[in-house]
Amino acid sequence: MKDNRFLQRLLLWLATGMTVFGILMLSIRLLITPMFARIEYRMPAFPDDPFGFTLEDRLRWSEPAIKYLVNSEDISYLQSLTFEDGEPLFNDSELSHMVDVKAVITWMRIVLMILSIFLLGAVILAVRLGWREPIIRAFRRSAWGVIGLIAAILLFVAMSFNQLFTWFHMLFFESGTWQFYTSDTLIRLFPMRFWQDAFIYVGILSLMFAVLILIFARGDKV
Repeated sequence: MKDNRFLQRLLLWLATGMTVFGILMLSIRLLITPMFARIEYRMPAFPDDPFGFTLEDRLRWSEPAIKYLVNSEDISYLQSLTFEDGEPLFNDSELSHMVDVKAVITWMRIVLMILSIFLLGAVILAVRLGWREPIIRAFRRSAWGVIGLIAAILLFVAMSFNQLFTWFHMLFFESGTWQFYTSDTLIRLFPMRFWQDAFIYVGILSLMFAVLILIFARGDKV
């Protein structure tokens, strides 16, 4: 009996934590698409490129950069891209960073798949063991956790996005590998405004998923 209570407690807390991370990862993955860039570039007051990229240029060159992050191609996919004058689209530092970013995103996708399988298994096990109400409470708890976490992130975005952006990169990338000149293609395609809005949209999507959980994860005693 005591073992069952321990198993239940462990399963429910794992489900809670994994759901929080799963929601964040899913929201990030949904934005890694050329469609997001096409929408973002047309947002009011989105900054022009001081070095001459037009909207059409940004649409043209951002698409392969974004697709590379989630396709099965190696870095030659980007390395072969050139401007009309034959100059490479990305320099060596930018290419190296894109390799690093793809590695992080690939691991995120793998972890997201593992979390999804675990959560599906947790639900099936909980239903079979008669833990329907506890697993519902666990999912609702995770939804409130997401709401609290996103509120904190959005507060940081409003107060000091540059610091948040720096912390984020320090967590996943080696120092100096993610900083570029404003004239570099990556900065021209994806200026700070792009990333600030991306953080906000991740927050909005995550909040939407959390609200859906609160709406649909209802039990008789929650």
